[in-house]
Amino acid sequence: MSGYCDIAPGHPLHGPYHDHEYGVPHRDESVLFERRLLEINQAGLSWETMLRKREGFRAAYGGFDVDTVAAYGEADRARLLADAGIIRNRLKVDAAIHNAGIIRGLRASHGGFANWLDAHLVDGDAPRAKASWVRVFKPTFRFTGGEITGEFLMSLGILPGAHRDDCPAAIRIAALDPPWMRARDGRA
Repeated sequence: MSGYCDIAPGHPLHGPYHDHEYGVPHRDESVLFERRLLEINQAGLSWETMLRKREGFRAAYGGFDVDTVAAYGEADRARLLADAGIIRNRLKVDAAIHNAGIIRGLRASHGGFANWLDAHLVDGDAPRAKASWVRVFKPTFRFTGGEITGEFLMSLGILPGAHRDDCPAAIRIAALDPPWMRARDGRA
Protein backbone atom coordinates (compact mmCIF):
# COMPACT_ATOMS: atom_id res chain seq x y z
CA MET A 1 0.00 0.00 0.00
CA SER A 2 2.94 2.28 -0.60
CA GLY A 3 0.73 4.63 -2.61
CA TYR A 4 -1.26 5.49 0.51
CA CYS A 5 1.97 6.37 2.31
CA ASP A 6 2.72 8.80 -0.52
CA ILE A 7 -0.64 10.54 -0.83
CA ALA A 8 -2.17 10.44 2.67
CA PRO A 9 0.28 12.46 4.81
CA GLY A 10 -0.88 16.05 5.03
CA HIS A 11 -4.39 15.32 3.73
CA PRO A 12 -7.02 16.57 6.20
CA LEU A 13 -8.86 13.21 6.33
CA HIS A 14 -6.48 10.59 5.01
CA GLY A 15 -3.47 11.99 6.89
CA PRO A 16 -4.68 11.39 10.46
CA TYR A 17 -6.17 7.99 9.51
CA HIS A 18 -2.94 6.92 7.80
CA ASP A 19 -0.71 8.19 10.60
CA HIS A 20 -2.66 6.97 13.63
CA GLU A 21 -5.14 4.24 12.68
CA TYR A 22 -4.35 2.36 9.47
CA GLY A 23 -2.47 -0.82 10.30
CA VAL A 24 -2.67 -0.25 14.06
CA PRO A 25 -3.71 -3.37 15.99
CA HIS A 26 -6.93 -3.16 18.02
CA ARG A 27 -8.80 -5.56 20.25
CA ASP A 28 -11.78 -3.40 21.20
CA GLU A 29 -14.96 -4.92 19.77
CA SER A 30 -16.49 -1.59 18.79
CA VAL A 31 -13.33 -0.59 16.87
CA LEU A 32 -13.28 -3.95 15.07
CA PHE A 33 -16.97 -3.61 14.22
CA GLU A 34 -16.50 -0.02 13.05
CA ARG A 35 -13.72 -1.04 10.66
CA ARG A 36 -15.76 -3.96 9.35
CA LEU A 37 -18.79 -1.71 8.81
CA LEU A 38 -16.78 1.06 7.13
CA GLU A 39 -14.97 -1.39 4.83
CA ILE A 40 -18.27 -2.94 3.78
CA ASN A 41 -19.76 0.46 3.04
CA GLN A 42 -16.68 1.58 1.14
CA ALA A 43 -17.29 -1.06 -1.55
CA GLY A 44 -17.75 0.87 -4.79
CA LEU A 45 -16.89 4.19 -3.16
CA SER A 46 -13.78 6.02 -2.01
CA TRP A 47 -12.23 5.70 1.43
CA GLU A 48 -12.44 9.48 1.67
CA THR A 49 -16.23 9.17 1.49
CA MET A 50 -16.11 6.78 4.44
CA LEU A 51 -13.91 9.13 6.44
CA ARG A 52 -16.25 12.05 5.69
CA LYS A 53 -19.30 10.01 6.76
CA ARG A 54 -17.63 8.32 9.72
CA GLU A 55 -19.40 10.37 12.39
CA GLY A 56 -22.70 9.84 10.60
CA PHE A 57 -22.11 6.09 10.75
CA ARG A 58 -21.17 6.36 14.44
CA ALA A 59 -24.45 8.16 15.22
CA ALA A 60 -26.59 5.90 13.00
CA TYR A 61 -25.10 2.64 14.29
CA GLY A 62 -25.25 3.27 18.03
CA GLY A 63 -21.60 4.23 18.45
CA PHE A 64 -20.66 0.92 16.80
CA ASP A 65 -21.99 -1.00 19.78
CA VAL A 66 -22.42 -4.59 18.60
CA ASP A 67 -25.30 -5.42 20.96
CA THR A 68 -27.24 -2.33 19.91
CA VAL A 69 -26.83 -3.00 16.18
CA ALA A 70 -27.48 -6.75 16.49
CA ALA A 71 -30.87 -5.90 18.03
CA TYR A 72 -31.93 -3.61 15.17
CA GLY A 73 -35.28 -4.48 13.63
CA GLU A 74 -37.33 -3.25 10.69
CA ALA A 75 -37.84 0.26 12.11
CA ASP A 76 -34.08 0.63 12.47
CA ARG A 77 -33.51 -0.62 8.94
CA ALA A 78 -35.97 1.96 7.64
CA ARG A 79 -34.28 4.68 9.71
CA LEU A 80 -30.85 3.72 8.34
CA LEU A 81 -32.09 3.62 4.75
CA ALA A 82 -33.45 7.16 5.18
CA ASP A 83 -30.28 8.54 6.83
CA ALA A 84 -28.35 10.78 4.40
CA GLY A 85 -25.39 10.77 6.80
CA ILE A 86 -24.50 7.19 5.84
CA ILE A 87 -24.52 4.96 2.75
CA ARG A 88 -28.16 4.03 2.15
CA ASN A 89 -27.82 0.61 0.61
CA ARG A 90 -30.11 -2.16 1.84
CA LEU A 91 -27.54 -4.93 1.32
CA LYS A 92 -24.92 -3.00 3.30
CA VAL A 93 -27.36 -2.12 6.08
CA ASP A 94 -28.48 -5.75 6.31
CA ALA A 95 -24.85 -6.91 6.33
CA ALA A 96 -24.00 -4.56 9.21
CA ILE A 97 -26.88 -5.90 11.31
CA HIS A 98 -26.11 -9.52 10.41
CA ASN A 99 -22.39 -9.09 11.13
CA ALA A 100 -23.12 -7.47 14.50
CA GLY A 101 -25.08 -10.59 15.43
CA ILE A 102 -22.20 -12.80 14.31
CA ILE A 103 -19.69 -10.78 16.34
CA ARG A 104 -21.94 -10.99 19.39
CA GLY A 105 -22.04 -14.77 18.96
CA LEU A 106 -18.26 -14.95 18.81
CA ARG A 107 -18.17 -13.97 22.48
CA ALA A 108 -19.59 -17.38 23.40
CA SER A 109 -17.57 -19.43 20.93
CA HIS A 110 -14.20 -17.62 21.16
CA GLY A 111 -14.40 -15.01 23.90
CA GLY A 112 -14.90 -12.26 21.32
CA PHE A 113 -14.13 -11.08 17.80
CA ALA A 114 -10.47 -10.29 18.56
CA ASN A 115 -9.93 -13.81 19.89
CA TRP A 116 -11.66 -15.28 16.83
CA LEU A 117 -9.29 -13.31 14.60
CA ASP A 118 -6.32 -14.49 16.71
CA ALA A 119 -7.47 -18.11 16.35
CA HIS A 120 -7.18 -17.80 12.56
CA LEU A 121 -3.86 -15.94 12.23
CA VAL A 122 -2.04 -19.07 11.15
CA ASP A 123 -3.06 -21.55 8.47
CA GLY A 124 -1.16 -24.74 9.17
CA ASP A 125 2.33 -23.54 10.00
CA ALA A 126 2.27 -20.31 7.96
CA PRO A 127 0.65 -16.90 8.40
CA ARG A 128 -2.82 -16.95 6.87
CA ALA A 129 -2.88 -15.25 3.45
CA LYS A 130 -5.67 -12.97 2.23
CA ALA A 131 -7.34 -15.64 0.08
CA SER A 132 -7.42 -18.00 3.03
CA TRP A 133 -8.89 -15.26 5.25
CA VAL A 134 -11.68 -14.74 2.69
CA ARG A 135 -12.50 -18.46 2.97
CA VAL A 136 -12.63 -18.10 6.78
CA PHE A 137 -14.96 -15.07 6.63
CA LYS A 138 -17.24 -16.21 3.79
CA PRO A 139 -19.34 -18.86 5.59
CA THR A 140 -20.10 -16.55 8.50
CA PHE A 141 -19.99 -12.85 7.61
CA ARG A 142 -21.64 -10.89 4.81
CA PHE A 143 -19.63 -8.79 2.33
CA THR A 144 -16.46 -10.86 2.45
CA GLY A 145 -14.81 -10.33 -0.92
CA GLY A 146 -11.06 -10.13 -1.26
CA GLU A 147 -10.75 -6.34 -1.20
CA ILE A 148 -13.11 -5.79 1.72
CA THR A 149 -11.59 -8.59 3.78
CA GLY A 150 -8.02 -7.65 2.88
CA GLU A 151 -8.46 -3.98 3.71
CA PHE A 152 -10.25 -4.78 6.95
CA LEU A 153 -7.39 -7.05 8.03
CA MET A 154 -4.63 -4.67 6.88
CA SER A 155 -6.33 -1.78 8.67
CA LEU A 156 -5.99 -3.72 11.94
CA GLY A 157 -2.44 -4.98 11.46
CA ILE A 158 -3.61 -8.55 10.89
CA LEU A 159 -2.29 -8.68 7.33
CA PRO A 160 0.92 -6.92 6.29
CA GLY A 161 1.05 -4.23 3.63
CA ALA A 162 -0.66 -1.24 5.20
CA HIS A 163 2.50 0.88 4.93
CA ARG A 164 5.85 0.99 3.20
CA ASP A 165 8.64 -0.35 5.44
CA ASP A 166 10.22 3.12 5.67
CA CYS A 167 6.96 4.92 6.45
CA PRO A 168 7.06 6.57 9.90
CA ALA A 169 3.64 5.02 10.67
CA ALA A 170 5.00 1.55 9.85
CA ILE A 171 7.91 2.08 12.20
CA ARG A 172 5.55 3.11 15.04
CA ILE A 173 3.23 0.18 14.33
CA ALA A 174 6.11 -2.32 14.33
CA ALA A 175 6.81 -1.33 17.93
CA LEU A 176 3.23 -2.44 18.77
CA ASP A 177 3.99 -6.00 17.54
CA PRO A 178 1.02 -6.28 15.17
CA PRO A 179 -0.59 -9.67 14.61
CA TRP A 180 0.95 -10.13 11.14
CA MET A 181 4.44 -9.86 12.69
CA ARG A 182 3.58 -12.38 15.41
CA ALA A 183 2.20 -14.79 12.79
CA ARG A 184 5.26 -14.30 10.57
CA ASP A 185 7.61 -14.98 13.48
CA GLY A 186 5.67 -18.04 14.70
CA ARG A 187 4.38 -16.28 17.84
CA ALA A 188 0.69 -16.25 16.93
